[in-house]
Amino acid sequence: MTELARKLRVVDYFTLGWGTMVGVGWLVVMDDWLLRGGALGGVLGFAIGGALLLPIGYVYGHLVMAMPDAAGEVAYTAKVFPQAISFATGWMMVLSYFIVCPWEAVAIGKIASYVFPSLDSLEVYRIAGRPVYLPHLVIGLGLIALLTVLNYRGISLSATFQNWTTFGTLALFVVFVAFGASHGSAANLPPLFTHSGFVSVLLVLQIVPYYMTGYESVAKAAEERSPGFRGRGFFTAIWMAIVVGILFYTIVIAAVAYAAPWRRLTGEKFMTAVAFEYATGSHWIVRVILAAALLSLFKVFNGNLVAASRLLFAMGRRGLVERKLAAVHPRNQTPSVAVICVGVATAACMFLGDAILVPISEVGSVASAAGWLAACAAYYGMGPAPRERLVAAIGVAVGLGMILMKIVPAIPGHFSGYEWLALAVWGLIGLGLGWRERALAVASAK
Repeated sequence: MTELARKLRVVDYFTLGWGTMVGVGWLVVMDDWLLRGGALGGVLGFAIGGALLLPIGYVYGHLVMAMPDAAGEVAYTAKVFPQAISFATGWMMVLSYFIVCPWEAVAIGKIASYVFPSLDSLEVYRIAGRPVYLPHLVIGLGLIALLTVLNYRGISLSATFQNWTTFGTLALFVVFVAFGASHGSAANLPPLFTHSGFVSVLLVLQIVPYYMTGYESVAKAAEERSPGFRGRGFFTAIWMAIVVGILFYTIVIAAVAYAAPWRRLTGEKFMTAVAFEYATGSHWIVRVILAAALLSLFKVFNGNLVAASRLLFAMGRRGLVERKLAAVHPRNQTPSVAVICVGVATAACMFLGDAILVPISEVGSVASAAGWLAACAAYYGMGPAPRERLVAAIGVAVGLGMILMKIVPAIPGHFSGYEWLALAVWGLIGLGLGWRERALAVASAK
């Protein structure tokens, strides 16, 4: 039986974790972040939300060292809970990774049209009142095809691509933040909060799980570690991804708010780029920001495609979904069928256009938090040492809190009907797949 190729090193796991986490939200929906919380509310929301993930990252580090299984949360929960819980957890985590892919496929059209405004032409149809343009669809589908082929061909190609785009993004980020912020002023920061202090932070905190999802993707590629890889490297990569993610998000929010009077710019397309151009009076910085955004988009799309395909592959191997998804390409040593399925599903979803961008953030946050909660609960149930059990209990509380603050109607920023509908549709698809596989298993046993 062909196994997955074993090629990945610690640096590859870091770029997978951090690269899967940080996309182009800091460029595309910065206005949404600042309108939710204000300058200080945005920074505190991401700082607190990111810090709350450290106990969960600690638990994941121990779990992946003990069980380097591509199934990730499915494998962890299967040790403690019934199969239904294990399947539900895995299905929610598939959603949290997969849902990012069409987000990025849509976003690349928006970024490209900022550089070439003529791309905002040839309107095909509208979704929720927003136009969908033919050039955007062509560009997005082209990116999907490129990354699907890249991952079909081999994990080495994918990892090399991930490393270059990750470190390229970080280098360009340092350049534009340092130069842009040096021309800003503290007078631009107000309003520090757009609502009361608590509500402002809460509204930002609600979307943090979506934008911080990715560090746990390290587990999904655990079976592809290089020979001689030490298990502690998983722990290192996960914590580095979380810490660097916190620093990235808080710094970019603070820098944008410091660079220009942000409240006046929230109606602008890509206000991050507009704010830095306003501060410096130069258009070259916009080119640097857009280059960083494109690199970031490529890496986050690639990372989430890797994570989603590996998790589908592992669930197929366990008989939780279609077993053909567990196929490994005999020469490329990749989960080829799962990769193609993710690519095709992404292409189908991107036809919804950019009306999906903000709602996706909301649904992805709950999906991620559900997976984190289940993983921490499973670790707690395994009966580790008292200190580890305490950390796991904290992780359970954090995950539960992140879910409740989106589904409880009394809390500001709770789910709307569209988000509930998206979750319901995904759940019904999962129930259908799970029922089908159980029926086939029963039939084959007779």
